Formats: sequence, C-alpha cells, structure tokens
Amino acid sequence: PLALVTNSGSGLDPDITPQSALVQIPRISKLTGISAQELEALVDEHTQNRDLGVFGDKRINVLKLNLALSELKK
Repeated sequence: PLALVTNSGSGLDPDITPQSALVQIPRISKLTGISAQELEALVDEHTQNRDLGVFGDKRINVLKLNLALSELKK
C-alpha cells in the first residue's frame, strides 16, 4: 500500500491503514510463529472505522496492535 511508502519514517504516526497491516502479515507470521489467520483476526479486531462514519479512513493504532501482538506471543 502507498501509505507504507508515504507515511512518516519517524515512527511517530500513531495509525496505519488496515491494508498496511494486512500486507505485513506473512512477515510477522514467519517471525513470530503466529498463524496468518490469528494475525488477520487481530487486525480486524483493532480496525477503527471512519470518524462519524464519513471522515478520514479506517485505521489501526499501531501501539495497541503491537501490545495485542505481544500478548499473543506469551
């Protein structure tokens, strides 16, 4: 997804698009041993809808997703 190329490289962006998270699933699955299905469910669970249903894009808070991923690895 274009968002992975155009977002800030500083790591300060709190959110990514669901597409940006989904494209990383094979790599994360291989590194962690967590199945792709579990990771997809985690992405779905942490996807936030547009504000008021019309403003902005669907998004995922990276910190919250990473914390949930850490819990799965325990």
